[in-house]
Amino acid sequence: MAASAAGERSAEDLTARARIRDAALALFAERGMDGATIRDIAKAAGVSGGLVRHHFGSKDHLRAACDSYALDQLMQIKEQAVLDGQLANASFMSAAHPTVLLLYRYLARSLVDGSPAAAAMFDEMVELGEAWLTRHNPGQMADPRGYSAVLVAMQTGMLMMHVQVSRWLGADIFTAEGHLRLTQALIDFFSQPLLSPGTRRTGAGGGGTPPGTVTGGRRPAR
Repeated sequence: MAASAAGERSAEDLTARARIRDAALALFAERGMDGATIRDIAKAAGVSGGLVRHHFGSKDHLRAACDSYALDQLMQIKEQAVLDGQLANASFMSAAHPTVLLLYRYLARSLVDGSPAAAAMFDEMVELGEAWLTRHNPGQMADPRGYSAVLVAMQTGMLMMHVQVSRWLGADIFTAEGHLRLTQALIDFFSQPLLSPGTRRTGAGGGGTPPGTVTGGRRPAR
């Protein structure tokens, strides 16, 4: 009986912990880390501030749990989309959109605060990307770590500059319409090589410049 009660209490605690984490993630995405208090998070989760501290100890530890959860969820969704062939599945993408958009909002907020936690999150994203490339594209990249670092910087940079990117796309990239257009542009970007084989060979030595690259301090003509 005692074991059963302990098991039931553990299940209740896990449910409360998940509610707190989800509430924190949504508030951090909306207000930033400094703008969301433990009291706000507790109210949104329908629990006491004491229960938040019981499960996570501090807001920093709660943030770490949100970081870990956000990365894990994005990796799962991307693996399903790419490896399981769900990228062209409209129903899958439609169902995934709300979660993806929330996680992107969270990442955009999380990565710009200049904190050690933001640096650690960026590092983990690069390591996950390197592991992905090594596992699914072995031998395809001369420098998988460098490739992953640049890729993560490009993708998170778009999130942090979402106002400018949204303005050019004509739709907020944190909405379903804007994210769909962004995704289509990214598919084109990654499926169409920018460099010819000859330019690619010379580019490693600084001799190749992709189309549209700013050179000599002047902007390319439009």
